[in-house]
Amino acid sequence: MKLLLLRHARTLAADGLCYGRLDVPVHPDLTREAAERVAAGLPASIGVVHSPLVRCHDLALALAALRPDLQPTPEPRIAEMDFGDWEGRPWSGIARSEFDAWMASFSDRPAGGSGESTRLFMQRVGEAFDDWRAAGRDALWVTHAGVIRAVEVLRTGRRSVERSDEWPSRPIAFGELVTVDI
Repeated sequence: MKLLLLRHARTLAADGLCYGRLDVPVHPDLTREAAERVAAGLPASIGVVHSPLVRCHDLALALAALRPDLQPTPEPRIAEMDFGDWEGRPWSGIARSEFDAWMASFSDRPAGGSGESTRLFMQRVGEAFDDWRAAGRDALWVTHAGVIRAVEVLRTGRRSVERSDEWPSRPIAFGELVTVDI
């Protein structure tokens, strides 16, 4: 069984901006290009769910326009992590002490003071992952880098990440398609 994970195209947000749950747009041409790169290679009638954030929603619709057999459905559990008060701020503008405090209690401290903890984020994504596995069929998630990294952990059977150095760090390109085999 395969779970295909497609990251949205590059956003119009400034480089270095923390925008986890902010609904930042993507240029339509970049969304169309990302859809064109993957549409033909998707299995017929694969189940497609997407983060409700516009950058993923628009990509899912672009895929469906190219492949009418795909019927995308929004799935709030695969939205990006909520970074609380850090949302909309440059990462470089976040006080080092705030960031270090989050890293020191990576699993349970809410990101940005008022956002999600990594544990809650993993729980949310884990519920969607469990439902996909229970369905017993291939699926495509149009989602975010944080969700893709969470799935990389979940596929190993782990349900949480206690320390920041346990979090996957491999870069995930905009528009990248990652395949998870279970």
